[in-house]
Amino acid sequence: QVQLVESGGGLVQAGGSLRLSCAASGSIFSIRPMGWYRQVPGKQRELVATITSGGYTNYADSVKGRFTISRDNFKNTVSLQMNSLKPEDTAVYYCALELSVRYWGQGTQVTVSS
Repeated sequence: QVQLVESGGGLVQAGGSLRLSCAASGSIFSIRPMGWYRQVPGKQRELVATITSGGYTNYADSVKGRFTISRDNFKNTVSLQMNSLKPEDTAVYYCALELSVRYWGQGTQVTVSS
């Protein structure tokens, strides 16, 4: 069964940095795209960044140049380095795995204070 576990969220001041990590169960998942999404209460979940097994990345315009996604295919982990954080980055961040459908982790809270 698919299992995704996020970690690394917390409270940080504007301009600071956080690094989120996600661990996925099963070595077979190492060949599939993975990504990070975020959601604010009352709003739709939105894409932050994705990465393929070959290392190709895609970022939302709002985080481009500030966030970096990476993965370790052998460990089935994906990370999100977040720099120059802004209050508008405050959200619950979810790890995602692309199979025939998209699987989600439980989410980790990121709060950026002014």
